[in-house]
Amino acid sequence: MNIELNTHSIPPVVDDTDRRLLAVVAKGLPLAPRPFAEVAARLGLDEAEVIARFAHLKQSGVLRRFGVVVRHHELGYGANAMVVWDVPDDQVRALGRCLAGFDFITLCYQRPRRLPQWRYNLYCMIHGKSREEVLSNLEWMVNRCGLQSLPHEVLFSRRRFKQCGARYHAENKEDAHAASG
Repeated sequence: MNIELNTHSIPPVVDDTDRRLLAVVAKGLPLAPRPFAEVAARLGLDEAEVIARFAHLKQSGVLRRFGVVVRHHELGYGANAMVVWDVPDDQVRALGRCLAGFDFITLCYQRPRRLPQWRYNLYCMIHGKSREEVLSNLEWMVNRCGLQSLPHEVLFSRRRFKQCGARYHAENKEDAHAASG
């Protein structure tokens, strides 16, 4: 007899060491040449085990992604704009690759249109030290990628929100104690 398990419905196992690991990195990785080694030292583990645990947490679905939050303003980038494009669906992938290739683009992704109110389906974030720099980079990018005929809007940020990574909360006091070591 063949039995297939739907592993998506089985909750992943997260042990006390995983909880402690997630608690240590909740506010970010240390800025160091080998951040996983520093995390490992804090937990009394070795670097390879920390990396293996993150891989397991990702594979099991506990972590969906592992990314970086860059605080652009603190690095001197005072202007940013989300540019939204109305791109023919069969061109989204190629144009997205073109846009994502510029070093001043930090995000580039596709979203579904919400017709009739919102016709845009390709988004990219441009950061610059000034509004003029953002607009200049946009013009250069439009010419390089051949986007002159595509409808788009430039949405400059007017307010900055706190950026932070995901937070993992312990479900009860015992879990909170385990997370803290």
